Amino acid sequence: MELTVLARVLFRRWWLVAAPVALSGALVIAGLIGQPAASAAGFNAQIRYSASQELNLPHPDGDYHHVWLASEYTVNAFTDWARSGSFRDEIVEWLADPGIDMSRLGIAADNARSVGLIYLSHSNSESLQKIAEAAMAVLGSRNQTYFPQLGGQPAQVTILDQPAITPAAPPLTNRMAPILRLGLGLFIGLVLAYLAEYLDLRIHHKDDLQKLGLHVLGAIPRHRL
Repeated sequence: MELTVLARVLFRRWWLVAAPVALSGALVIAGLIGQPAASAAGFNAQIRYSASQELNLPHPDGDYHHVWLASEYTVNAFTDWARSGSFRDEIVEWLADPGIDMSRLGIAADNARSVGLIYLSHSNSESLQKIAEAAMAVLGSRNQTYFPQLGGQPAQVTILDQPAITPAAPPLTNRMAPILRLGLGLFIGLVLAYLAEYLDLRIHHKDDLQKLGLHVLGAIPRHRL
């Protein structure tokens, strides 16, 4: 019974529900049309590399386990270095380009055993390309400065994939914004419809009479042409 009443209210006040939804839809469409072509979230690049300290030790019985273990330790150390401010400073010094806004540079790093990962982000794709090239150069030529266990000799670094510049995905809040706006418009429309129904004291249905304690003896159907 309650669902019937709700459906009756919506049928009678549909325009109050539709108006806020239509307004929200218009704002969503206007926002999508006016959105710039460039990625507002910026751009990303990923550097995958392997690294190992040069070892001049014999390999007994063909056992290379300690070589792989040393490589993993080296990549672990490089991951921590890439997260530090000194790695960023080295990139800035290597670039020596005042035209690149380094304040917009984001750096993150991780590794899966002997394979290291460096994540770079920037608002400008051309700047990010230069930064990625500088990061690879710094990674392979400046590491001995920060790790005395390398004995002053840079570790061997191999870039596994040339970094590709890709648009960053917009934040989840931006992607959900159109749905939230339409949902808000629907909510406002429902509130207006039921508020109007509550304030309307006219009789629209026999149920309205029954709520007043009056008995309905009969009803004259509406004449439709």
